[in-house]
Amino acid sequence: MQKYIDQLNEAQREPVLHKDGPMIIIAGAGSGKTRVLTIRIAYLMSQGVDAFNILALTFTNKAAREMKNRIAGIVGSAEAKHLWMGTFHSVFARILRAEADKLGYPSNFTIYDTQDSVRLISAIIKEMQLDKDVYKPKQVYGRISSYKNSLITVKAYFNNPELVEADAMSKKPRLGEIYQHYVDRCFKAGAMDFDDLLLKTNELLARFPDVLSKYQNRFRYILVDEYQDTNHSQYLIVRALSDRFQNICVVGDDAQSIYAFRGANINNILNFQKDYDGVKTYRLEQNYRSTRNIVEAANTIIDKNKTKLDKVVWTANDDGPKIKVHRSITDAEEGRFVAGEIWEQKMNRQMNNGQFAILYRTNAQSRAMEDALRKRDIPYRIYGGLSFYQRKEIKDVLCYLRLVINPKDEEALVRVINYPARGIGDTTVEKITIAANHYKRSMFEVMENIDKIDLKLNAGTRNKLTDFVNMIKSFQIIEKQHDAFYITDHVAKKTGLVQELKKDATPEGIQRIENIEELLNGIKDFTEGQKEVDGARGALAEFLEDVALATDLDKDTGDDDRVALMTIHLAKGLEFPYVFVVGMEEDLFPSAMSMNTRSELEEERRLFYVALTRAEHQAYLTYAQSRYRWGKLTDSDPSRFINEIDGQFLEYLTAEESNYRYKPMIDADIFGDVDKSKLRTVKPTAGTPPKWLTDNEPKPTANIRKLKPVASNGSSGGNSNLFDDKLTVGSVVMHERFGKGEIINLEGAGADKKAEIRFEVGGIKKLLLRFAKLDVIG
Repeated sequence: MQKYIDQLNEAQREPVLHKDGPMIIIAGAGSGKTRVLTIRIAYLMSQGVDAFNILALTFTNKAAREMKNRIAGIVGSAEAKHLWMGTFHSVFARILRAEADKLGYPSNFTIYDTQDSVRLISAIIKEMQLDKDVYKPKQVYGRISSYKNSLITVKAYFNNPELVEADAMSKKPRLGEIYQHYVDRCFKAGAMDFDDLLLKTNELLARFPDVLSKYQNRFRYILVDEYQDTNHSQYLIVRALSDRFQNICVVGDDAQSIYAFRGANINNILNFQKDYDGVKTYRLEQNYRSTRNIVEAANTIIDKNKTKLDKVVWTANDDGPKIKVHRSITDAEEGRFVAGEIWEQKMNRQMNNGQFAILYRTNAQSRAMEDALRKRDIPYRIYGGLSFYQRKEIKDVLCYLRLVINPKDEEALVRVINYPARGIGDTTVEKITIAANHYKRSMFEVMENIDKIDLKLNAGTRNKLTDFVNMIKSFQIIEKQHDAFYITDHVAKKTGLVQELKKDATPEGIQRIENIEELLNGIKDFTEGQKEVDGARGALAEFLEDVALATDLDKDTGDDDRVALMTIHLAKGLEFPYVFVVGMEEDLFPSAMSMNTRSELEEERRLFYVALTRAEHQAYLTYAQSRYRWGKLTDSDPSRFINEIDGQFLEYLTAEESNYRYKPMIDADIFGDVDKSKLRTVKPTAGTPPKWLTDNEPKPTANIRKLKPVASNGSSGGNSNLFDDKLTVGSVVMHERFGKGEIINLEGAGADKKAEIRFEVGGIKKLLLRFAKLDVIG
């Protein structure tokens, strides 16, 4: 243990050796907080603290796994597997499964993802015959989610006249009813949504003092990572669990609090010292990740915020290159610049694709980047897009599996009851739904008793429903005897899903089959990994919970060497040698929707701080002078954040421009022409024409790039001779706009010489060589 402690610097060592009492570690970007947390947990165990008594809450499941592996390397896997470690949602889902009966839920309750919740709300709005243009399902879900995270239950909602009136004023007077129906339907289906995992944990600890006491005694030492991102509901759970022993250690950086839109409350970290007596404060201020230029530039940014904790982040690393700032005419050109720069760095420095990241404020900005990367043949991966587990064929399999575990799960049942088609139509499903609501039973229970309830169904339909029920029950028997991999393989085949997909021989259809195969590979890997987890057996319920709680960044991408494209919010906690922060424009970043108050603008500034500090070696800030928004080309101004960086840390790749231009309020023509004969003239120097001779000629401005002269052969196409020797049929070329291509034909001569080129993206194009900008690459 001592050798690990000796590896820490003095600032890191102090919080590791602090055993009892409340403490806060204010950890700057790249300061090694994960190492401190890891070694602190191992140190506690070396001091006789039982692993069962330690609770560690992390930002992602991936972070928890990595920390657990590191701890296992120090204290051994036999002890490390007893640690309670994971995200708030995964840890409290585990508690809720153990205590579910107290709240009236089955221990095998389903966890609804956002898609499930929105579908259910959509169904409720339809049943209530409400206008979907007014009660938009996604907006209603977002409203309900914010209520739950603020601990506003249905009862609390109707007891708060201001909330009811606010919804009435926004022309949604029945939102409370939708909330009530949604909660009731989830309960009837034995399901909790993501927000319920926190809301119900708070309910459990508040209503059952014996349960609270049990877990207070269990978790005698609590560690919370990324404390600045906790919301009110999470804050209350931590306060309740830590109240008895107060051995709580929170780690965070107020400068990286960027999730207010999800309910995160920066005051949780700012006021931590007021919540507990005798709090010890430690600061990790040495940045090990980034160069000095990046660290000090980031400091000049965050210093502009008024709401912050005192700390001075510094680094002993080299100065490194300055932050490069690039201006483009359009967003498409911005994409071409980024792709070209990545291609150049790869060629010149032998860099891998995975060493580059492109960060943006909104997902919509990825399109121009994707187009440019494809044309350069640069592989990339988008994070935060459609999750693997949200793809239709995967969701279909998972819904069958959810029914096996919890047949009351109505969202799963409605999705797969007639897929693959088995003759159970929408009318039949509607009758079953009405009966289930009438008898206050689940749809599956109604189907189990189909012969006892008069739904006016013919014998053939009743038999089909009975066959479906029997199929699910047979799966349940098999599930009790086998692990998640076996039952998934069995379900995929016996339901006819695989056979249905094999009917589609298109590339898309083949890919869907491959996705099912990848799902099975993932489950096999999961069941093998569960052998190392205390009390786990690789059961189907364990896998479904792991999937329900996974985030996009939790998925292991293996050795996939691709450029990472993601929003800045998703980039938190990651680092890359080269980082491009694109779309650095006013009203885009900072967002036009986040500049109404100082606190909103300060959050945007913290978001920029996070983006900049992801870079280890080189950061780029790029912006466009015009960008398409909602199909219209709009002019853009550079982001104020660029100007907030001390100029000594910046290198402008394009000439700086002045944004100021006075617009006269009167017409200059009313003054007539100037009588130049009365002007004092200046004798021109030799070789320079008098100024008045050039008055009408256009002037170069800072916005126009300097054009390089090209060799002339006497024709108007002065650069055509550059290609005569290099370009032949079969030459592989790179075009700034169309990407990589092969010359398949040449025709003409001199200024009229043309090349017919087959581009990998975009097909065959005929280009006039005197205008085409081609690089010969093979």
